[in-house]
Amino acid sequence: MKNGIQRFGKFLSAMVMPNIGAFIAWGFITALFIASGWIPNERLATLVSPMLNYLLPLLIGYTGGKLVGGDRGAVTGAIAVVGVIVGAPDYPMLMGAMVMGPLGGFVIKKFDQAMDGHMPAGFEMLINNFSVGIIGLILVIIGYYLIGPFMAAVLAVLTAGVNVLVNNNLLPFSAIFIEPAKVLFLNNAINHGIFTPIASVQAQEAGKSIMYMLETNPGPGLGVLLAYWAFSKDKATKSSAPGAVIIHFLGGIHEIYFPYILMNPIIIIAPIVGNIAAIFFYSITNTGLVGPASPGSIIAFLSMTEKGMGTVMAIIGVLIATAISFLIAAPIVKMSGDKSLEEAQAKKDAMKAESKGITVDAGEKKASDAVNLIVFACDAGMGSSAMGATKFRNRIKQIRPDITVINTSVDNIPANCDIAVVQTILADRARKSAPQAQLVTIGNFLADPALDGLFEQVTAKAEAPAAAPAVEEVKKTANKDLLKKEGVKLGQKAATKEEAIKAAGELLVSLGYADESYIPAMLEREKLATTYMGMGIAIPHGTSQAKGTVKKSGIVVLQYPDGVPFGDEKANLVFGIAGVGDEHLDILANICTALEDEDVMNDLLTAKDPEVVLKHLQ
Repeated sequence: MKNGIQRFGKFLSAMVMPNIGAFIAWGFITALFIASGWIPNERLATLVSPMLNYLLPLLIGYTGGKLVGGDRGAVTGAIAVVGVIVGAPDYPMLMGAMVMGPLGGFVIKKFDQAMDGHMPAGFEMLINNFSVGIIGLILVIIGYYLIGPFMAAVLAVLTAGVNVLVNNNLLPFSAIFIEPAKVLFLNNAINHGIFTPIASVQAQEAGKSIMYMLETNPGPGLGVLLAYWAFSKDKATKSSAPGAVIIHFLGGIHEIYFPYILMNPIIIIAPIVGNIAAIFFYSITNTGLVGPASPGSIIAFLSMTEKGMGTVMAIIGVLIATAISFLIAAPIVKMSGDKSLEEAQAKKDAMKAESKGITVDAGEKKASDAVNLIVFACDAGMGSSAMGATKFRNRIKQIRPDITVINTSVDNIPANCDIAVVQTILADRARKSAPQAQLVTIGNFLADPALDGLFEQVTAKAEAPAAAPAVEEVKKTANKDLLKKEGVKLGQKAATKEEAIKAAGELLVSLGYADESYIPAMLEREKLATTYMGMGIAIPHGTSQAKGTVKKSGIVVLQYPDGVPFGDEKANLVFGIAGVGDEHLDILANICTALEDEDVMNDLLTAKDPEVVLKHLQ
């Protein structure tokens, strides 16, 4: 249940977070130009309502549709949102957009799946365009007559409930739920999925809202960090606290203080009471922000204060929260002993992994001495899983040389597999392929908290390396035909991962490694599960069905100094792969080795001459 709530919260915040810049722009326009703003301007103030009522919901709907249904889902979701905007003109339909955007993406995605392989040749564009238009039309009507009025009623109830809490001085006690929820990584979901929509309604009517301040106040977390800085007995914890203070207070990254609370869970009382006091102060002084403060740094917090005493009141509230949180946390830290921040950080990473759906979720967890074969599996079994297996094999070989680590396609996991490691989106296929295996699901194959947990599992109680049987290591020489100078492109630029994948595919084709039809297979593979590996590396390749279009094994390297977005991450090195058998695995092994050397990685990222890349990878 906790994982489900975390994933749902992450999805809500994922619709809003990419559009925070638009919220901030709207907040600045409100703060500056409305009648009670810093520099009132009647004409510029007319921008406030259209941005809130149209721009922000459309952006959220577009993003939500894209998360579910790709580019076609984004357009369908944006069309659908217009229905709730017009159907409920008295309220900003941010929450309505969170419903209609993903709904539009879901419906068009299901339509595309139903039509896959059934469209007459030559009619693809006609069907694709008309399907978005017709489905968008239907959803607009549903949004206008049903979803819009329903969401307006929900917002009316929520707003009335908030007003009751405010009028009865009960709003401060919301901190009892807010602060623990933040430590469970629901901070963005609470702030952007719940408080921001309600606050936007209040800000439209009153020019400000206290709801913007409930989760973003940096004071409660600051008090905890200062207590550790002053009184922690653990040297590592004490020395890390000043840096955490800067990141939290000025950078607005509240997650930085979560491990300090996890070291002593009882210390959660400190930020709860500190936030209660701050919210109470803001309530009695009628203080609010004019727009969302994101991230929750003191800079963003103060930039959204109202004209006049608003800034002073906001600062006082932060100081109150900090002081009370510090006074409560200090004696707890003094009496807590030498608890390890590293253990708490590991616990935090595990919880964050769970919030993304990364868990050990199938098969019985194997004891260390019962593990003989670990299989890394991806869709085709030739790219991302190969690198993941190589890196993990190198990681454990000195401690557990008796464990075999291999890679394969997710549909061909061997029956004697003890532990299967797959991306979350491929978990169902892995369960069918290897029901007997413990299943570890991850976000990427190179740098993932679940892999740290797996390492700890298989090395628990392992004998010293000297007691392990000797294993002869065979050094393979990578075939230089697999990676040529012509296959290395440096200083590239791409706005999307699709552009980068297409560029890699075109280079593979031009060098004779694959047919032209391999390029769409690479794009299709990316839709199944991301080929982003972590650590700034992506390895796009075709689907398992496209292996017949590969002429010979080959690898190309594209360097993107500014990075290419792969979901929430950016890839600086894109390795396009076409593999017939296992010939390309030597190059992948060399890449994994390079990843472990900061100097080599820096050479690859900053190289101006292809020979530098060839020197490290061939």
